[in-house]
Amino acid sequence: MFRWILFATALLLAGLARAEPATRELDWFDQTRQRAVPVRLYWPDSAKAVPLVVFSHGIGGSRRGYSYLGEYFADNGIASLHLQHVGSDRSLWTGSMLDLLARLQDAAREREALERVRDLSFALDKLLAHSQYGRLIDRNRIAAAGHSYGANTAMLAAGASVLREGRRLEVRDPRIKAALLLSAPPFYGEADLKAILQSVTLPTLHVTATEDVIRIPGYYSPASDRIAVFDAVGSPLKALAVFEGGSHSIFTNRGGTGGVELNPKVKAATKELALAFLQRVFEGKGEALQLWPETYRPLLARWASPGTAAAVR
Repeated sequence: MFRWILFATALLLAGLARAEPATRELDWFDQTRQRAVPVRLYWPDSAKAVPLVVFSHGIGGSRRGYSYLGEYFADNGIASLHLQHVGSDRSLWTGSMLDLLARLQDAAREREALERVRDLSFALDKLLAHSQYGRLIDRNRIAAAGHSYGANTAMLAAGASVLREGRRLEVRDPRIKAALLLSAPPFYGEADLKAILQSVTLPTLHVTATEDVIRIPGYYSPASDRIAVFDAVGSPLKALAVFEGGSHSIFTNRGGTGGVELNPKVKAATKELALAFLQRVFEGKGEALQLWPETYRPLLARWASPGTAAAVR
């Protein structure tokens, strides 16, 4: 009996000793631009080279947002680096309400849009070349991800280009091999999406919902814009998931938006889809991605699998 107690205790301690993903916040500063780049890193318990997701938050967000994705990626062997963009982060919501519209408009301007991509590239530089984690990251398996404004950031890093005064502004980071785009809006003030997005030829995953409508002071974007972005992207390998109902902020850490019951279901489905897509792209394992739409059929309004436009219903 005593031996069985010892054995059970050893099993319990072994389970407790299993290292959970480490979470570390780093306050980096880009001297060249005189700009702070705070990050939160979700690091997996792995002894081998790991893939990496670099995540960009939506307008008014922070490095602590979208933790359900960072934790899930790390639980499944993928490091996740969550950026905070100081020109368009949560500080926008502080200060006088009378100036809120002006702050939001300033955060959406081209200057900040480009600085956000530079934040991403700077953070990659720091993590890969100037941190203890760099040697443990697989350079061939790095994805950019983002929600809303952050999806714009990810698309620019993945190859989107904007025409300005007869020349193209391109800030693509060649280290990015795939993009995960949640609630991707069109680029602010741009009408010809194809001209901007046809140069994105990396594998892309697009996730949205039928009620994914953006309403902030001075800006409105209907849910159909997310589909237009998917259609315009030039990637030969792209997938689209459209959840029934929801809201634009259902993909954030907020717990009730889009429906108290629907919200956690969409989050669970989204993180599983993102992982399955990365496994397809980075490991050539497509089983989980094939099974995903059947598992979550009751939640879906549309599913377009990689290379097709087939809908589940």
